[in-house]
Amino acid sequence: MSKIHYKSLEEIELIRESSLLVSKTLAEVAKVIKPGITTLALDKLAYEFIRDNGAVPAFLNYGGFPNSLCISPNEQVVHGFPNDYVIQEGDLISVDCGVIKNNYFGDSAYTFSIGETNEEQQKLVKVTQECLAFAIEKAVVGMRIGDIAHAVQFHAESNGFGVVRELVGHGVGVKLHEKPEVPNYGKRGSGIKLEEGMVLAIEPMINAGTAAVKFWKDGWTVTTKDNKPSAHFEHTVAIKKGKADVLSTFSLIEEVLKEKS
Repeated sequence: MSKIHYKSLEEIELIRESSLLVSKTLAEVAKVIKPGITTLALDKLAYEFIRDNGAVPAFLNYGGFPNSLCISPNEQVVHGFPNDYVIQEGDLISVDCGVIKNNYFGDSAYTFSIGETNEEQQKLVKVTQECLAFAIEKAVVGMRIGDIAHAVQFHAESNGFGVVRELVGHGVGVKLHEKPEVPNYGKRGSGIKLEEGMVLAIEPMINAGTAAVKFWKDGWTVTTKDNKPSAHFEHTVAIKKGKADVLSTFSLIEEVLKEKS
């Protein structure tokens, strides 16, 4: 069983550089995402942007995954293949991106609301992003993995939403997926103790309906069992004393979206 890789301050700065490139890539996606564009067009744009910035898409060829982004519309939870799907008004589009730069990984995801979405979709997106924020508040020295997990579960379920059990966050930095696993459900005070040098990808995956999901035969795509929408937000986070150090950012994406609106 692989051990937790504790990162030095120098390594954390390199992971920050990779994570910020992920954020910049998602901001490039934000500039062009709109009704009428295909998810594959977004993937090509991301591939070129990552390569132009001296990095490699972390997902491309990872376990045979054929693309640079995971793009999951509506009832797709995660790991959707970019393809000829044409984005429509009213869609929720979850875009997950990872890069390798200077041998270090960054990983982040953002769910885009396309044009006018309904109240349920709006609440789902808002609550999922809040789940991530509450989880990050617990990502400090002395807390435990269960405290992060409970923060997500409590807020999602208090709002009537389902928390996906089968997919979890993870350690990140030297590899794309490292120990420890970071579930989005659990008991406060349980699990391993958080220590300085840990870097985690915290990623609530929240369903508008029940928690149940189905795995497609393609070996990747995951959808909600009831076909209701799902949302996904993710940051790469370094554990610190007092307050977590969030290495990725949504501010670049949100600036673009503000300019577009």
